Amino acid sequence: MDIQSVGEAFIRPGQVLTDRTALAAASRWTQAVSEADGVCVIHLSPGADPCEVTARLRDQGLRASPNHLLRGQPLFFGGPASRPFPVPRIAHKPARSRSGVVVGLLDTGVAKHPWWSGSDWYSRLGPGEADAAEGSQAGHGTFIAGLLARRAPGVSLRVRRVLDGDGIGDEAAVVRALYRLRDNPPQVLNLSFGCHTFDDRPPPLLSDAIAALSETVTVAAAGNTASDRPFWPAALPCVVGVAAVDASQQRRAAYSGHGTWVDACARGDWLASSYLDTGEFGGYAVWSGTSFATALVAGAIADAARHEPATEWIKRLLDSEETPQIPDLGVLFPASL
Repeated sequence: MDIQSVGEAFIRPGQVLTDRTALAAASRWTQAVSEADGVCVIHLSPGADPCEVTARLRDQGLRASPNHLLRGQPLFFGGPASRPFPVPRIAHKPARSRSGVVVGLLDTGVAKHPWWSGSDWYSRLGPGEADAAEGSQAGHGTFIAGLLARRAPGVSLRVRRVLDGDGIGDEAAVVRALYRLRDNPPQVLNLSFGCHTFDDRPPPLLSDAIAALSETVTVAAAGNTASDRPFWPAALPCVVGVAAVDASQQRRAAYSGHGTWVDACARGDWLASSYLDTGEFGGYAVWSGTSFATALVAGAIADAARHEPATEWIKRLLDSEETPQIPDLGVLFPASL
């Protein structure tokens, strides 16, 4: 995979994302254009720098961004739970009835598992939506699906695979997946991935795609950056950005992103959930990271959405002066698994 590093941001070399309104202005740098599902990917002529082209287009008031790489946010470095660990079978009885709430899950896909065997939502998954069998983040989507299923009994998942087995995807793929959700949007959307941008500004095409889902509560990981540098899409105003607290549920997990742009937090350390049935794993694991704190918050919102619109419930919770908060981490969602 071709990757270009710009500071702590990573982009696809030679690619800029725009909408149609910018194509004429970008023609001098354009070698080819691919368009699908609401986004144009400009493949630049040799020697053209994506960040410089982006800056020039933005100076003209146009929507443009390098094609940033986004990565899932399980913890890999700096802690004892730096990878998933196998655990014995975890008892879980699926809900007898559907809650009627749909959660969109953009991730590595979801693998077959006893917790959702025979469920309507899993039977509708296409072959391209199964979880990756290999890679450093294989099982990431399956782990998140289990957290959602336990936190919001009876929820249905709408799965779109945007990350590979190493947990890597790009902005273009995510924007296109979001565009395809517009006709039948879920009540809640879980995005357990993200990135820094080359200029620390919000990526406009990704921002537009999320904002278009106005009746959906989008929840995204604040990242395992241990810094207050904005992490996207969690830092977008229209997104519930989620940090991780440690097992005490009183202190920030050492690896978690934090800052005034974070809206909520939940436990991210040593969570147990569904996993792939492969090698030393028998379908269950423990794992840590802001990815999984995000799933707990998304699940809590989905559970509340059984009784009132998710957008109204989360707005009231985040705006209330009586809601307990942790500075730079936002509202605490206690773990209930």
